[in-house]
Order: sequence, then C-alpha cells, then structure tokens
Amino acid sequence: MSHLFDLTGRRALVTGSSQGIGFALAKGLAEAGASVVLNGRSQDKLNEAAESLQEVGADVATRAFDVTDHDAVRAAIDGIEGDLGPLDIVIANAGMQHRGPLEDFPPDAFEALLQTNIASVFHTAQAAARHMIARKAGKIIAIASVQSALARPGIAPYTATKGAVANLVKGMATDWARHGLQCNAIAPGYFDTPLNAALVADSDFSDWLAKRTPAGRWGEVHELAGAAVFLASDASSFVNGHTLYVDGGITASL
Repeated sequence: MSHLFDLTGRRALVTGSSQGIGFALAKGLAEAGASVVLNGRSQDKLNEAAESLQEVGADVATRAFDVTDHDAVRAAIDGIEGDLGPLDIVIANAGMQHRGPLEDFPPDAFEALLQTNIASVFHTAQAAARHMIARKAGKIIAIASVQSALARPGIAPYTATKGAVANLVKGMATDWARHGLQCNAIAPGYFDTPLNAALVADSDFSDWLAKRTPAGRWGEVHELAGAAVFLASDASSFVNGHTLYVDGGITASL
C-alpha cells in the first residue's frame, strides 16, 4: 500500500510556508518525495526555510508573492507552471488571526481576515485549477481550522473565515471533481505555532486546553504532515469536499 502515499515526481506549492504549519506541511510533502515550492511575502524568510529543507535533501524552490492579490497569485502560478513544470498539489495555507471583542472589532481587521483567510484560498485554487482542469488531475488542499466547527470568545471574524474555507472546498469539489480534481481541507486544532504564540504563553489557557482536549495537550506541527500527504496522494483519489479535523479529539468531545 505504500505506493499510494508516494509523491515522487510530483510538485507542490504551499502558500504561507516560510514557518509554522505551512513549513511543516511542505517538509512532510518533501519527505514523501514531492518537489516543493515555498511561498511567503519575505524572500529572506523563504530563503532560510528553503535552506533548511535542502539540508535534508529536499528539492525546493521559492516564490515570494502576496496571496491576497488576485493578479499576483495568477501570475505567480502561471510562472511556476511555465518555469518549473506542472503543479500537481496546491496547499492554500496562508492565514492570519486578530483577536478582540466582537462589539469593538475593527472593520479594517475584519477585512484583512477576509482577504487573507478566505479570498486567498479562492485566488490560489482558481489559478491552480485552470491548469489542473486541462490535465484532468490535481490536488487542492485548503487549511481550515477547528473554528470551522466551533467558536470561542474574541475570534468571531476568524471563525467566520474558517467556516467559509470548509464550505469553499465543498464548492470546489462540486465544480471540479468531474475534471479529475480532489479538493479538500485540513482543519487543525490547537497547535504550537507563531500564530498561537500569545495563547501558548498563557498558562491559564494552556491548562484549559489540556483539560478540554481529549489528547490533553497542544498539537505539534509535524502531526499535520500525514493528513497532508494523504490528501495529496493517490490514497485519497475518491475523497472530495471533505474537511479532515486533526485536533486531538476536541471537536468530538464536550
């Protein structure tokens, strides 16, 4: 069965992959045999991430572009296809968080969440799908969240965007499955990442999380790699429009 998970000879773009979850996903795909293209806005950070992967033998390229800019995303993906070759796998991972009481939530922060967490998924998926549809094959994976299903105080706009991601992949599957594409989402629970640094540093929150999560702990980013390899590989050839929760059981338990 191991050949079903083998990504040798395939190329993957992971947005927002200079650090955190995106970097862990890119590393996991590379370890499964894929060539990876890292994306972010800082070329310096991308270079550091690429060097780290190259040290363990990965085939890595980098592309710096803003995933909230539709034209820039399309130009970048068209350029990758032309310069490096076909993209078999695209993971739309770029995201942001902004916390605050909903009654005082700044409208500009709300707009930034919409652009970064949901519009960027649309831009990336559409640009990639135009190439994949012509080849009648492709894997598109969006990064949703435990907040696609649950809410907690202070992050209502973030919750809205991640609920939209889960529904967008259903729409992608509905439109594009007939063209040979598989479009799914991974929904991480609470992971120790730069995005969650404030929560990780909050001992009261970490204690609450350990009690709330059946696994009793924060997740570690490498624990997301298996889900990404599964959804990027032939093993998921009939999985479409699905959101896979990797959350230590938090969505299964009251």
